[in-house]
Amino acid sequence: MLIRIVRLSLRPDAVSSFYSLFAIIAPKIRQTEGCRKLELWVDAEFSNVITTYSEWDSESHLNTYRESALFKDAWATVKPMFTAPALAHSYLPQKVT
Repeated sequence: MLIRIVRLSLRPDAVSSFYSLFAIIAPKIRQTEGCRKLELWVDAEFSNVITTYSEWDSESHLNTYRESALFKDAWATVKPMFTAPALAHSYLPQKVT
């Protein structure tokens, strides 16, 4: 499994538009092969800073989604809403005993 966390700093005037878009595309992302989970988090201090948390069966599944028309179209719409570049990180869960 791969965990992907993406932090988005949005223009304050774009937050509502982002939520509207996310409401439309989130169910489609969740139906993408290999997507186990998708959540949207809002920074406790800055309401225009949004984080997406997703779990994927593998990096390959994530990359297939990132190469899809769904991702490319959504990214093209969201990117102009940013006040700074998105910060994306991938993690591999580890069990420590």
